[in-house]
Amino acid sequence: MTKITALNQKINGGNHPLFQELYGTDAVVLKEQADRYASLMSEFEKTYGNDDVALFSSPGRTEIGGNHTDHNYGRVLAGAVNLDNIAVAAKNNSNIIRIKSAGYPEFQVDLSDLSIDESQFYTSASLVRGICARMKEVGYEIGGFDACVEGRVPKGSGLSSSASFEVLVGAIVNNLFNDGKMSAVENAIIGQWSENNYFGKPCGLMDQTACSVGGLITIDFEDPSKPIVKEVDFDFVSTGFSLVITDVGGGHDDPASQAEYASLPTEMKAVAAELGAKVLREVTLEQIVDKIPAIRKKTGDRAILRAYHFQGDNQRVVDQVAALEDNDFQAFLKMVVESGYSSYMYNQNIFDVVHKDEQVVSLALALSEMVLKGSGAWRVHGGGFGGTIQAFVPQNKLDEYVNTLEHVYGKGSCHKLFIRNKGSVKLEL
Repeated sequence: MTKITALNQKINGGNHPLFQELYGTDAVVLKEQADRYASLMSEFEKTYGNDDVALFSSPGRTEIGGNHTDHNYGRVLAGAVNLDNIAVAAKNNSNIIRIKSAGYPEFQVDLSDLSIDESQFYTSASLVRGICARMKEVGYEIGGFDACVEGRVPKGSGLSSSASFEVLVGAIVNNLFNDGKMSAVENAIIGQWSENNYFGKPCGLMDQTACSVGGLITIDFEDPSKPIVKEVDFDFVSTGFSLVITDVGGGHDDPASQAEYASLPTEMKAVAAELGAKVLREVTLEQIVDKIPAIRKKTGDRAILRAYHFQGDNQRVVDQVAALEDNDFQAFLKMVVESGYSSYMYNQNIFDVVHKDEQVVSLALALSEMVLKGSGAWRVHGGGFGGTIQAFVPQNKLDEYVNTLEHVYGKGSCHKLFIRNKGSVKLEL
């Protein structure tokens, strides 16, 4: 019996307990996922002629608490979701990594040259090279491997498809060459380092950590070089709620809109600077209020409102974690709504004043409130100014909610998710 045949038998049409952890209990979904892995293994064997494979899964992530707090060294609450990137991988006993992603041509990375190449910025190859360079630098083994990858984390959905891919690659190298010795948090830190240095994009650590660790996590960025990551002990599936992320579209790439987005951390830091600090985490709300008459002359009123949002949402993360650990889900939901209102009124990242007639997020939040008020929760998701919103929806409102939002934003715009407990992993079947 071949290794692939044996793996397909163990998967057993999706009836393996691990599949229920990763994808839920819906029999149709489980069968579809089993077929997905079987198809990818077949593709791998056809492409690389190797049967001695291992299977990997890496989830997307959702930001749950702390909207625009990380860049001012605040706290966040995030969770891994059941949309994932999967890989079939095997060593190839060479110095070359070959990766074939579904729908894209194969790319290769030669491990004999791990230098930064700016001409390769913003490519998947640069991320892989950076991950291997950093792993080697900190003492891990690296080597050539082949992989077929298939992704179900939608790009541009705010679910961090790039971070999911980064920690998927880290998990492959960790398991094929290091017996899984590297921790999930270190995998995240290396993924972030690669994105910053080899991909050419500054980013925080929330996305990679949530994808790598799994479940619900809270991260404190007070010292961004050593973020404190804590797993939150809460079983989301048992609540009977669905986490629905809706793609509302919108958002613009023109310079004026980019400046709007960039103004968020800039204005927050401007308020901190007026108090002799680098970031808002280093000051208190009381200090800000005491100096408002002087500060507003320098920064304007919007910057002070954004600083007020930061202080509120940064503390709210602590309170949300406490509510979840006390199993008080209703208190948690109330704070999700409070965070959403704070983002709208004070942080003001709901619509772009340059394109004020286009208010896709505002409309989606209004529709969410109409359906969910008194029973669920809703808020902007991620950066804002377009993109996605997030809602916690009880089962008895799920069809009504999805139908209402998809009536406006189109069929398939709502992603019905749950928080999965496993991060980026090798499937032990």
